[in-house]
Amino acid sequence: MKAAVIHSPGKISCDDTPDPQIKDSTDVVLRVTSTAICGSDLHIYSGGFPQPTPMILGHEFMGIVEEVGHSVKNLKVGDRVVVPFPIACGGCYFCDNDLPVHCEHSNPDHYGPEGGVVDEKGGALFGYTDLYGGYDGGQAQYVRVPYADFGPRLVPEQFSDEQVLFLTDIFPTGYSGVDWAEIKGGETVVIFGAGPVGIMTAKSAWLRNAGRVIIVDTVEYRLQKASKTANCETILWEDPKEVIEKIREMTQGRGADACIDAVGFEPDRNLVDRAKALVNFEKGSVKVLEACMSAVRRGGIVSVLGVYPTYYDNFPVGQFFDKGITLRGGQALVHKYIDKLMQYVIDGKITLDDIITHRLPLTEVAHAYDIFKNKKDDCVKVVLDPWA
Repeated sequence: MKAAVIHSPGKISCDDTPDPQIKDSTDVVLRVTSTAICGSDLHIYSGGFPQPTPMILGHEFMGIVEEVGHSVKNLKVGDRVVVPFPIACGGCYFCDNDLPVHCEHSNPDHYGPEGGVVDEKGGALFGYTDLYGGYDGGQAQYVRVPYADFGPRLVPEQFSDEQVLFLTDIFPTGYSGVDWAEIKGGETVVIFGAGPVGIMTAKSAWLRNAGRVIIVDTVEYRLQKASKTANCETILWEDPKEVIEKIREMTQGRGADACIDAVGFEPDRNLVDRAKALVNFEKGSVKVLEACMSAVRRGGIVSVLGVYPTYYDNFPVGQFFDKGITLRGGQALVHKYIDKLMQYVIDGKITLDDIITHRLPLTEVAHAYDIFKNKKDDCVKVVLDPWA
């Protein structure tokens, strides 16, 4: 089969690889009909998350069940499904308590309670390095899906792939951030990052009846896309102090009720930022999280959706304490939210496919990663066709 294989940082190609096989009786093999590139994939592509051996990437995918393990009861050959990006068993302590990204069984080689930098990670993720299970991802023509009775969801016939594809990750991720922020109605929500997750976060904020939604980003074309697709106000990040002052001006001097970090550890950085990280032996930067802590009001909530893979010495714990901030974050709880979010799509309360800017064959995956990472050709979201 054809698959997107990462060989080293910055080097990804569409290779011929062996077809996946059923390895466990709870597996299915899926014929992938649509897949997408996620901002989290860029962390592997850039080398921010190390992957020492070649691996098939991709955790946003859907398709048709091609083969079924003999213990699978809920799916049959020919079913069309969308697949959550975390891999979870459905029967451990964390799965039973709506925390499937912390599944105790899916990542046996690197799982642990510590949440360390290079070991004791959480549950497995599709196509997301050996540290998160070493499972091949779905930027391919076929993919093996473990624990198939717990993860995949059937897709209603009336919907195209693109109308539901983002139930795999970015819509549940955005919704997780809004839910963690306890949006009940009327709040001012500021989202840092106008990429796909940031836009889905804005859409989710409106679903929860936010009073005002503002997105901050460093790139004007992304802000224009956010304004058009999520009907939100926008702020161009040129100087962080000015951004925070602007947010306070817009909120009677108090700051936002909730700030959501949809960027993570690899924001746009200047030479000073890079030098600081080098001196502190840190990977990337926490500048966006720091901005959230400043821009949120006293007693407000900061949700962290952007990935942070390591420790950071200068975390503003004094500010956190003085302002009484609630801080929440982590991988999205897709299994917890996906059925509710599917119903939003069925009821026509949200549109997901309007963020797509590029549709390319899987064979052009190297070009797709380049334009997505480097923000070329006004790229916001790329969907790949494995069969084109």
